[in-house]
Amino acid sequence: MKMCFFMYPWEKIEPETDTTLRLIHEAALRGHTVAITTPNSLTIRDSIPHAFCNVLRRKEKQSASTTSFYKTAEFKRCKLPLAGFDTIIMRANPPLDTTALNFLDSVRNDVFIMNDIDGLRIANNKLYPASFSGDAAQFIPSTHVSKSREYLQQVLEESAADKMIMKPLNGFGGQGVIVVEKRASQNFSSLLDFYIGGENGNYVILQDYIEGADKGDVRILLLNGEPIGAMKRIPSEKDIRSNIHAGGREEKHVLTKQEKALCKAIGPQLVRDGLYFVGLDVINGKLLEVNVLSPGGITRINKLNRVKLQKSVLDFVENVISARELVRERKSSFRKVIEDAEAI
Repeated sequence: MKMCFFMYPWEKIEPETDTTLRLIHEAALRGHTVAITTPNSLTIRDSIPHAFCNVLRRKEKQSASTTSFYKTAEFKRCKLPLAGFDTIIMRANPPLDTTALNFLDSVRNDVFIMNDIDGLRIANNKLYPASFSGDAAQFIPSTHVSKSREYLQQVLEESAADKMIMKPLNGFGGQGVIVVEKRASQNFSSLLDFYIGGENGNYVILQDYIEGADKGDVRILLLNGEPIGAMKRIPSEKDIRSNIHAGGREEKHVLTKQEKALCKAIGPQLVRDGLYFVGLDVINGKLLEVNVLSPGGITRINKLNRVKLQKSVLDFVENVISARELVRERKSSFRKVIEDAEAI
């Protein structure tokens, strides 16, 4: 199969921990054609979308070590038509590049794109959890999003809790997440000036503080709507954020009954939206964020549980592509029968 990883630059990879690298390595071990490209490498020639790609050179035997594979990988630079790939696996870091998605619109019927570009458009922000309704709504903390300073101040004043969480709408990786305490509300106006900014302003999220947040959160990886692995992320003593890149550490975690119920409640909508591989950030059974662009955690969950989750992800992609190919072959054979009948 021909696979294109739409991602961040190869040299930006941290080989010891990178999830995308594990997926690429697994694809190479299976003998697939692997190409990598970035949002800045897209072009159109004769109305056909192309990408300047680095195509992994085949070897008689790939290293079993992912780190060694990364260090010894060799590439050939090529300009390739996007419609020629069987799958494009979206792994670019936030923020979402909407122009890049526009390039991919024209090939979406020819290529299996994971995650689906329409799904990325609707889910790549912290508002997406608010779209869950029915049984799923019980797992969503009360959330207020606005760029109105007056409204956000009112929300804080009227909150029954003594503190809330504030963060920028378009932040990622734990950037800008702070605890706002009502007893220090005299500083809130200055914080809003900083977060919202100038005349046009930025949207700010003000969210109920979930008890137990100081003890960390849980990263759950979902594949095709089902959990395949999880880990607990513990914040450092000097930070409220559990993100590993913000100084947190990971621990082994077994999903609770409430966490399993959460996954069951939101899984069907994720699949309907074409969000097949996602990372959930959960605290005390409440869903904070759905990470859809390049969810991480495979390496650490693998190490904690002695598994290889990348195998499950590649199995899923291969099954989808095989099913799509079978449909095309059946359609072609049926058309041939009809053409033959016409010729009689």
